[in-house]
Amino acid sequence: MLKPEILDPQGQAVQRALPRLGFEGVSDVRQGKRFELEVADPVDEAALERVREMARTFLANTVIEDFHVRIEEVEAAR
Repeated sequence: MLKPEILDPQGQAVQRALPRLGFEGVSDVRQGKRFELEVADPVDEAALERVREMARTFLANTVIEDFHVRIEEVEAAR
């Protein structure tokens, strides 16, 4: 996601369009991007730190973007 101090014209355009589309009550919109990574090994603190390092050095432009790493369990294919 862009840092809060960075102007977000895409988010502003979406915010202005929502009332025209019948959606009221949204006071702010921030447009961002997301990466989803699946890992083969168990997710422990070391694995999380590797993902954070990937984000810091490669996936995010940390000059203008913030990033968050979270774990979501995925159901195994049947």
